[in-house]
Amino acid sequence: MEKSCTFLVHFDKGSPAIATEIKEALEGSDVSAKIDAMKKAISLLLNGETLPQLFITIVRYVLPSEDHTVQKLLLLYLEIIDKKDAKGTVLPEMILICQNLRNNLQHPNEYIRGVTLRFLCRLNETEIIEPLIPSVLQNLEHRHPFIRRNAISAVMTIYKLPHGEQLLVDAPEMIEKVLSIELDQSAKRNAFLMLFNCDQDRAINYLLTNVDKVSEWGELLQMVVLELIRKVCRTNRGEKGKYIKIIISLLNSPSNAVIYECASTLVSLSSAPTAIRAAASTYCQLLISQSDNNVKLIVLDRLNELKSSHREIMVDRIMDVLRALSSPNLDIQKKTLDIVLDLITPRNINEVVLMLKKEVMKTQNGELEKNGEYRQMLIQAIHSCAIKFPEVASTVVHLLMDFLGDSNVASAIDVAIFVREIIETNPKLRVSIITRLLDTFYQIRAARVCSCALWIIGEYCLSLSEVESGIATIKQCLGELPFFSVSEEGEAPTDASKNSQQPSSVTVSSRRPAILSDGTYATQSAASETSFSPPTNVQGSLVAVNLRSHLLTGDFFLGAVVACTLTKLVLRLEEVQPSKVEVNKASAQALLIMVSMIQLGQSPVLSHPIDGDSYDRILLCIRLLCSTGDEVRKIWLQSCRQSFVKMLSEKQLRETEELKAKAQVSYAQPDDLIDFYHLKSRKGMSQLELEDEVQDDLKRATGEFIKDGDDANKLNRILQLTGFSDPVYAEAYVTVHHYDIVLDVTVINRTKDTLQNLCLELATMGDLKLVERPQNYTLAP
Repeated sequence: MEKSCTFLVHFDKGSPAIATEIKEALEGSDVSAKIDAMKKAISLLLNGETLPQLFITIVRYVLPSEDHTVQKLLLLYLEIIDKKDAKGTVLPEMILICQNLRNNLQHPNEYIRGVTLRFLCRLNETEIIEPLIPSVLQNLEHRHPFIRRNAISAVMTIYKLPHGEQLLVDAPEMIEKVLSIELDQSAKRNAFLMLFNCDQDRAINYLLTNVDKVSEWGELLQMVVLELIRKVCRTNRGEKGKYIKIIISLLNSPSNAVIYECASTLVSLSSAPTAIRAAASTYCQLLISQSDNNVKLIVLDRLNELKSSHREIMVDRIMDVLRALSSPNLDIQKKTLDIVLDLITPRNINEVVLMLKKEVMKTQNGELEKNGEYRQMLIQAIHSCAIKFPEVASTVVHLLMDFLGDSNVASAIDVAIFVREIIETNPKLRVSIITRLLDTFYQIRAARVCSCALWIIGEYCLSLSEVESGIATIKQCLGELPFFSVSEEGEAPTDASKNSQQPSSVTVSSRRPAILSDGTYATQSAASETSFSPPTNVQGSLVAVNLRSHLLTGDFFLGAVVACTLTKLVLRLEEVQPSKVEVNKASAQALLIMVSMIQLGQSPVLSHPIDGDSYDRILLCIRLLCSTGDEVRKIWLQSCRQSFVKMLSEKQLRETEELKAKAQVSYAQPDDLIDFYHLKSRKGMSQLELEDEVQDDLKRATGEFIKDGDDANKLNRILQLTGFSDPVYAEAYVTVHHYDIVLDVTVINRTKDTLQNLCLELATMGDLKLVERPQNYTLAP
């Protein structure tokens, strides 16, 4: 199909209508049956049917109908039928409808006149339109605004036809007169749009004549005014000063659509700080006031663009942007945080972090189902802030450590990684972080978070009290040893053979005070039998024994981490503890824990035995504690930390290189022309125009002036047509404008001979049509 389709209608192919049935219904006198028949006929035509036999029937029985719905459907039918033959000549039967259309344009009912004028806007046949022009022009002065606005649209459409200027020679003058006396806002908008598209100079003159009244015009007309300003300023940037005043005045419009367009136009036309501040303020105002999430996302995209080109101005608006976090939508929150993280400076970091802390505390209420994901984003944002500005770490690290036991594992892992990095980069916080971590370790539930926390304990517990507290915390979270009784080990195979789902019994010990015979209190160990079925947790186990529950579910990777942490703590205890007795006691307890873990892993109590890697790791720790050398001690106590420090430095170096790569953008070429803007007279220029000129000068001087044509985008539009090794190399530069596709083809003769009658054949697919075929030509080598 080579013609455009002006509307689409759903058609149910399950019950196709027959042309004879439609014809019988149209010939009848029942209006509702005619309406249904017309709808079926239109649906068939839109789906590829021709139905040539219906036209005369419709002219005889439908054309005279006075029903408004029938007349509306008749116009839709006339809109989609073929009005020309294969040679492009208008069909003779189309003349039959001209008299009916003329009658409709003079009909006493406003609706009939209006829909007929709207129908004329979709006609391209000059032979049908020409007899109707006098009736169309009469409707420009009709008392009803619905008819006047459609008449203006019809005049614009006729004037834009290939020979429309000959049909309506003085159309711009007529529309200008209509515009000067018109009171209806929609009709004024259509009239101004007609001048904008057909006689731009008249539109500009009208705008400049009524510049003081622009703020009083309606929303639709103001939108067209902004479109005109953008178009004029693109072609003649020297005149943008007088138009920017109009844009600034429209920023106070009550319409959100108008002020959004004003802000976009300001950014595209001016670089003056005053104009950019006004645009940024407008965007922030829309961001807060609008409830539609799509609008918020669009505004955030505009703010992100402003951040790239005018960062110093956006820094002042960072708290206004942060207010968008009140939206419950995760996409909006993520975009907001991405923008804010690029705008933090030493001046505003404290305010930003305070705001983020408040948002983290709001996520604790649990009212929203996506609080966990939002908390994770906030934690990552605070992490980035603390890395860039270490002085704020002390204000947030203890708050975030409360979320190490978060049910959202991803959020808890982010907190653990944050704490691990902060404790290395901020040595002053080491003691307080270690103390807080040891106090809250029992709250951690996720195995991965436990692993990270254990690594921190093993690396950063340095003093005697910290090392002893670390060992005691791990012992407390492991519970009493052994992890199962010997009698259960013998019974486990029989129980498993009887029923594979039969839970085996493990001993979970607890310590509670007991009253002796003399009335004093003592602590006793009571072994309670609890059911255990891998891979579920121990039912009825104590809250504090989080490590024990993971081990009893078969997580021996965590067991290997526990063994390594205990080994590091014991080795460090040897350095800080003067009493050898205490060191040996701690070493023996650590060995007992490791042996018990191996015994548990090799026991049939668990359905999954210990894996080889974890077994080797735990066994290595046992051998190390039994015989320690200086070199091994140095590796365990120093090399691990050095590797972590190296990882952090490489990460920072990588991020720095990425920032440098982004900054290395060339905005000008060595052979570009140099314009001496400073020689230009600046008399009579407003403050805004002066700022704009200064900013343009500064950008050109510093190489930050962004040219309209982006070379990278141009390269992306080059399509290779032949191979590099072919005798003839061809590539096309593709330009798409509305419905037109223009190919600029470069052809190179790679042979040593002159090629004659060289032809480029282009084949189209779908509804594309080749407008101009390339000619044959001769190509030299």
